[in-house]
Amino acid sequence: MTRKYSSTSVATTLAAGVNSSALSITVAAGTGAALMGGVSLGAGNVDSFAVALDYDTINEEIVWVTGISGDILTVVRAQAGTTAIAHTAGASVKHVFTGDDATFFTAGVATADAAIPETVVTAKGDLLVGQTASTVDNLAVGTNGFVLTADSTQTLGVAWATPAVPTLNLTLNAQTGTTYSLIASDVNKLVTLNNASAITLTVPNGVFTTGQQINVQQIGAGQVTIQGDGTTTLTSTGATSTAPKLRAQFSAATIVCTSSNNFTVIGDLS
Repeated sequence: MTRKYSSTSVATTLAAGVNSSALSITVAAGTGAALMGGVSLGAGNVDSFAVALDYDTINEEIVWVTGISGDILTVVRAQAGTTAIAHTAGASVKHVFTGDDATFFTAGVATADAAIPETVVTAKGDLLVGQTASTVDNLAVGTNGFVLTADSTQTLGVAWATPAVPTLNLTLNAQTGTTYSLIASDVNKLVTLNNASAITLTVPNGVFTTGQQINVQQIGAGQVTIQGDGTTTLTSTGATSTAPKLRAQFSAATIVCTSSNNFTVIGDLS
């Protein structure tokens, strides 16, 4: 079973209580995708995603999430040395890295290391020396890859490439009108909204997919209202959940697509 991890997972809560033998849990409406943080799980329980129920309490239980459908998670109970117990509605649900994960990683490293026949390396520098093409003595192909032998000569061509380095820099999309509808290229951007009058920001239908996010900021005096287009659904902690406002000048929020045409708005709202 492959372990999956996310650096953008958003903690949530149980929508309903579960007993000690339940093999599925339901989290708060519209939060399942954010909890997974963009992680996809392969069919057939081949992947797992660790979460804690009643996190950091005496009732904490670690479970492996092996499948997800909307806000319903298929789970394997009592993992990483914890015990399966009942949990009430409202209990915290949080993605965690456990000691069992560390053991899993360590075992994998040890297995990979053992696959390299270290005992046949006779001297420092006997392996690849960095030429783009070279005749390397005492190198032959064995059952586990390239291994050193006593007397053989192989011509080895090595192609060196510089790996691509990902960037985390945000691209800005500066808007100065009183209305703006988000577009596909706004994903992972910071959309700034600057006008002295009130501004309406629309989240359109059929443009974004689950896990995509857009950052927005009000940099002018005009207060920004975030709304759907009539077919999209928004949730938030704003006074009007489906049409939250940015609280003040320089307030910011992130709009996350949680499922098809469903979004949650997280940030400095009123």
